[in-house]
Amino acid sequence: MDINLIKKLIKIVEDSEVTEFSVQEGDLKIKISKNSPSVQQPQIQHVQSIPTTIEKNTTKELNLEIENKKSTQETSSKKLYEIKSPIVGTFYRAPSPDADPYVQVGDTISKGTILCIVEAMKLMNEIESDIDGKIVKILVDNATPVEYNQPLFLVEPL
Repeated sequence: MDINLIKKLIKIVEDSEVTEFSVQEGDLKIKISKNSPSVQQPQIQHVQSIPTTIEKNTTKELNLEIENKKSTQETSSKKLYEIKSPIVGTFYRAPSPDADPYVQVGDTISKGTILCIVEAMKLMNEIESDIDGKIVKILVDNATPVEYNQPLFLVEPL
């Protein structure tokens, strides 16, 4: 990174309402702070590069957070109903590994329709719908653990 660019960054931070700014380019990391009790010089640190697998996982986690925020926004904007797990266990979409799933996105369901199974302590507990509606989103992957009261499906009431 060019020293003139660093000076320009310092000037921009000084002239703006921003109190702290940091940027990283390769192994070089620059952090500029202002309005602190003691006068600080801009810090320039060399950092080790992060393994690609961690970067991919972080990106994946960020994408999941964005999807979760989107699903929350969808829930509030469309008035969707969440069907939640009544117990802790393992979520299964079908009665057996080779069978078709109980429901798919877009299916119309009625009260009492079996939606999935949550296995707890070797017992297969069928989870039924408590409303009439249309499946908008399945929030849990097949054969994954679920917690008590964790949303499993988003349903648009009919």
